[in-house]
Formats: sequence, C-alpha cells, structure tokens
Amino acid sequence: MNKIAKQVKELRKKYRLTQSELAQRAGVGLRFLRELEQGKPTVRLDKVQQVINFFGYHVDVIKNEKHL
Repeated sequence: MNKIAKQVKELRKKYRLTQSELAQRAGVGLRFLRELEQGKPTVRLDKVQQVINFFGYHVDVIKNEKHL
C-alpha cells in the first residue's frame, strides 16, 4: 500500500467515516476511493487532491534529483 493510500484510510477511520461517506463528501466516486485506498495507481491526481483536501492536506510534487 502506498503512503497516500495508507494516510487516506487512516484519516477516514480516525474520523469514523465509511468509504461511501468520504467519497460523497469529497466529491469523488466510491469506486475511485476504494481503489485509492487499495493503492491502485491512478493518473487522476485531481481526484486524489479532492480527497486529501477534505482532510485539510494537499499533495506536493517534488522533483526527484539523481545524484551521480
């Protein structure tokens, strides 16, 4: 499970929300939320951001620099 998936699942449980409740409140589909929590790779960063924003967090993109 990736870090975002784990964090979303932990936050959802902390706030005692079902997947259905979180999906509805965050404005994403239930299937998307289930797949996100399972760590399925997605190119829908906008939807990941919607879920993360619900909890007051945001996603940052950091350049990965390779050192030789």
